[in-house]
Amino acid sequence: MIVILKEGAPKDHVNHLLNDLTQLGLKTDVIKGEHKQIITLIGDTTKVDIENLMARQVVENVRRVSEPYKAANRKFHPDDTIITVGNQKIGQGYFTVMSGPCSVETEEQIVEVAERVKAAGANFLRGGAFKPRTSPYSFQGLGATGLELLLKAKKATGLQIVTEIMSLRDIDLFADVDIIQVGARNMQNFELLKELGHCNKPILLKRGLANTIEEWLMSAEYIMAGGNTNVIMCERGIRTYETMTRNTLDISAVPLLKQVSHLPVIVDPSHATGLTSLVKPLSKAAIAAGADGVMIEVHNCPSKALSDGAQSLTPDQFDNVMESIKRQLEFEGKTLLKA
Repeated sequence: MIVILKEGAPKDHVNHLLNDLTQLGLKTDVIKGEHKQIITLIGDTTKVDIENLMARQVVENVRRVSEPYKAANRKFHPDDTIITVGNQKIGQGYFTVMSGPCSVETEEQIVEVAERVKAAGANFLRGGAFKPRTSPYSFQGLGATGLELLLKAKKATGLQIVTEIMSLRDIDLFADVDIIQVGARNMQNFELLKELGHCNKPILLKRGLANTIEEWLMSAEYIMAGGNTNVIMCERGIRTYETMTRNTLDISAVPLLKQVSHLPVIVDPSHATGLTSLVKPLSKAAIAAGADGVMIEVHNCPSKALSDGAQSLTPDQFDNVMESIKRQLEFEGKTLLKA
């Protein structure tokens, strides 16, 4: 339920209303928009007498919210969320490019890629230290060593880092990571999501391979219910009957999420199709659909990559894609901040 306050509502009247709502056992939060203030109510709202609320001098309107996700719901938070990470902003007109290799392999590799993607205009360095793989015989990542190498690349270039967590037992290792990624396979690892709700770092939440948008938003809700409201949604393709691509990019998810949620949305065209030839057109499609950023895999030698080489761009190919992205961003009136 949301309570929309009248413009210029006196602070003492608002505090009295909040106290009365709290007495009903409801959790309240006041969201201050450009022109309106909204009180969000979470809990058993059947106890609320709507007519009594409407009679309050400071109340303009009361609405029930039927969707199960509350904190992630645009009805509760009408203004777009902007997530600030260091000197970077994600959301509401600020466009983000996260790029780097699927897996961190060596110090030379990750530093070289970091230098090239930064020079091309990327804002963040992405790279996998812990890698969930379909086959138990595939390269699983360097683990804690991979995190150390990412931090060395950060020190060398100034790029902030995005990397995936797979297990609760590793959470202490992520103290210096700037954005923690939850991968598609962990989207409904609810114990992990609840723990990430207690940390103060932005969480990049990838959509599961076969999950609906509502299920995806409910996973975001798990994080936000713990107090961490800095969630970035990432569409990375879903599994369909199509076999010509690795997955199917659900580009419609971007404007749909923008309609129902205030959270930033980015697109991962590399995982979405597994084909380097489609990264540029899908990145442009993401911008046109209203995405707040893209995540692109880049490897200095894709043919020798230990994981996902087929979908990784070379640094030269990434330069070309970035030029195309910059032209479209200029046309759309969006801002790509320098790292």
